[in-house]
Amino acid sequence: QLPGGSLQLTLYQYKTCPFCSKVRAFLDYHGLPYEIVEVNPIMRKEIKFSSYRKVPILLANAGSPLQLNDSSVIISAIKTYLISRRNSLEEIVSFYPPVKTVTEKGKEVLEYENKYWLMLDEKETKRVYPVKEVRVEEMKWRKWADDWLVHLISPNVYRTPKEALASFDYIVREGKFGTLEGLFAKYVGAVAMFFVSKRLKKRHQLRDDVREDLYEAVNEWVKAVGKNRLFMGGNQPNLADLAVYGVLRVMEGLEAFDDMMVHTNIQPWYQRMEEVIQKTGV
Repeated sequence: QLPGGSLQLTLYQYKTCPFCSKVRAFLDYHGLPYEIVEVNPIMRKEIKFSSYRKVPILLANAGSPLQLNDSSVIISAIKTYLISRRNSLEEIVSFYPPVKTVTEKGKEVLEYENKYWLMLDEKETKRVYPVKEVRVEEMKWRKWADDWLVHLISPNVYRTPKEALASFDYIVREGKFGTLEGLFAKYVGAVAMFFVSKRLKKRHQLRDDVREDLYEAVNEWVKAVGKNRLFMGGNQPNLADLAVYGVLRVMEGLEAFDDMMVHTNIQPWYQRMEEVIQKTGV
């Protein structure tokens, strides 16, 4: 826990973005107060100050203002700062340098090679991860949430024209849209995302019924947590628990979420996550 006001945080987000939801779950669980700036996903003028054009972006002030990009970097850097007060936040962020890479299609992207690492000394590492396997497991499943689970969301919430419309109705309600812009986004966006979801389905080699991939992934996670632990982190969630919960939470209120609750074993773990975040959150 930090002394009040020692870390001022502003999160630039889309409410329905799974990567943003991951960051909110992390901040809420750790009881860190933060302001939210909802970004208009069409104009994105709220983040025109930034050369990095994706969300989430976290502006953090722990003595000097700092911009943190990429959800997993944000989480690893802030968690490191909470555990280890030896380094300034600025110094910690410098341990996660962006590296430009080129995809197979020739597109330039920014990557953060060590984004799942907490930058701790030996003593701090022992305190947080009593055995090496605990750290390896947490990193593996954080990466899994980013590389696999997150890609199952769009194909599932835009699976049919009806589901796409329901999803966009929710996006427009929760997002930052004007009345006309909202109507346009709802209908044009729903149609566009229905077709985009088909492309994503093909790109990630999903089955004809994408629900099967979602159910399998979710049950794989539940199996990894096991029957003898409340959370992957034991009696309290670790960063993998918070990442998976954050990703899945964006489907709440939609058909895909209800189906997942009925057809998988996720419900007990998910309810425990909800309870513990409500209890510890601000």
